[in-house]
Amino acid sequence: MCQHQPPCPTADSADREAALLVAHHPEQGWSLLCNGVLVFEDTGELLPDGQIIAPHRPLDVVRAA
Repeated sequence: MCQHQPPCPTADSADREAALLVAHHPEQGWSLLCNGVLVFEDTGELLPDGQIIAPHRPLDVVRAA
């Protein structure tokens, strides 16, 4: 899918989230990357083959008072 040089990481790469944005819809809570991965605002992902990656937010976030 990716036509960039150097090419973006593939959907099955560990760094797949580093691919460039093709579409961004924050009002709907998702973005499409050029490798076909849908990234959701809760950090979950849907890969082009239908595989679901569960949300992976950091659990040790320090909150400001």
